[in-house]
Amino acid sequence: MAKLKLLIKKLNGKDIPIPKYMTNGASGLDLYAAVEAPVVLKPLDRALIPTGIAIELPKGFEAQVRPRSGLALTYGVTVLNTPGTIDEDYRGELKIILINLGKEDFIVNRGDRIAQLVITKRYKVEVEEVEQLNNTKRNQGGFGHTGIK
Repeated sequence: MAKLKLLIKKLNGKDIPIPKYMTNGASGLDLYAAVEAPVVLKPLDRALIPTGIAIELPKGFEAQVRPRSGLALTYGVTVLNTPGTIDEDYRGELKIILINLGKEDFIVNRGDRIAQLVITKRYKVEVEEVEQLNNTKRNQGGFGHTGIK
């Protein structure tokens, strides 16, 4: 597997770990909350949670912010705009929109693992308008056309 460099600049506190893979086979780097004080997310509340870092992606790559499955299953807390896209030319602080879909308050503390960051290759396409598209078996069956199961 080819190794790429993800450059990380700490912005808010040296006590927050930089993103890291929790296992050798992990696809996502865990992101940590850099909140100044605990943030209480009541059911159906959402908040923009700072990570305290900015990144520089390798050319031709993007980062996707995704939920942590443990937070989603245990507490009903997820990333609202998932996957969130971070473009290769973005240099601002990474911030995560968390939403509490659970039934109880959820508290985000400084240093909590709140999301994961997946780095993927980005492709640019040439957009071409045409009069006709190739037919497929599904063709214009519509949303949900192939069935629920």
